[in-house]
Amino acid sequence: MIDRLLGAPEFNIDDPMAAFAHVFAALPADVTVYPTENYFYFTFAWSGMEFAGNMRLDVADRDDGVLHFAYFNKNEPWNVEILSNYRPLTEKEGVKVDRIDDLLYAVTYDGKTVRFQLNDLRDVEAPDSVVSEGDTLLGPTFDESGIPFFLVYNEPRKAFLFVLDETEPLNDVLLPYNEDHPALTVGTRTGFAFYEDRFSPEARKILVGVHAGNVEANNYFDGPFDQLPDNFIPGEELRDAITSKYPELDGEIDRLGAFRSQDGRFLVNPYINYRFPGELEQFLRCGDVALDEEKFYACLAPVEGQ
Repeated sequence: MIDRLLGAPEFNIDDPMAAFAHVFAALPADVTVYPTENYFYFTFAWSGMEFAGNMRLDVADRDDGVLHFAYFNKNEPWNVEILSNYRPLTEKEGVKVDRIDDLLYAVTYDGKTVRFQLNDLRDVEAPDSVVSEGDTLLGPTFDESGIPFFLVYNEPRKAFLFVLDETEPLNDVLLPYNEDHPALTVGTRTGFAFYEDRFSPEARKILVGVHAGNVEANNYFDGPFDQLPDNFIPGEELRDAITSKYPELDGEIDRLGAFRSQDGRFLVNPYINYRFPGELEQFLRCGDVALDEEKFYACLAPVEGQ
């Protein structure tokens, strides 16, 4: 760490193109973009500080030759954001984006070309247990934490769910909240909290909480709200789900939930942000065997605005 800080380069940190040139020069010829909203994340050191950022090949405009670039000083509990820069880059800035295949793009700048392979989940099939009665499978997602999910919408309950994809080995260890409530588990690495769905044939695990400190730090464990299955939603399924839950948004968002009249995107986060583990105790009541199916799922749902 010290060597990295002492060897940090000198360039104008307020100049997005200087920052981009530094980051791009460090990339290998081929990179894999794992998160399903197509963010390629990076960090670098500058003047004794750690910076973080991303390059994004957004499904909305990557075929128009746009690469989105953002960077900022890393948030920690003891500091504040002193710098945040964003710029969409095109051939006007000397950045050329070429589509090679559906999920493969070449980015060229200053004589160097890097191939960006986007995460191809087109062949991922959800087990039958992931989709229950009334559910619509919106697609597979891959979070920047390395945890895969399936995004599901239940029309009768007007509820979104992130269901853990257990078809591959899990790169986390889920420990029971306590011995008396094994259905509630928390990831030791990610802090993601899951509740086992007893009304699903194979007890699917539903995401019910992420740690608030990670959300505030905007780090890799801030939850899958920003990694929707953009590449794998061919039509209006996501917009239909959002407007089913919030009819007032009909005409206000595009097919992927981006607002038409302002920056930003509809937030799909059907889980709580907990600061202390004790806040997860609200889900212990979901283990009451007297709860019928409707009341069980209502128990798992976060309070609106939480």
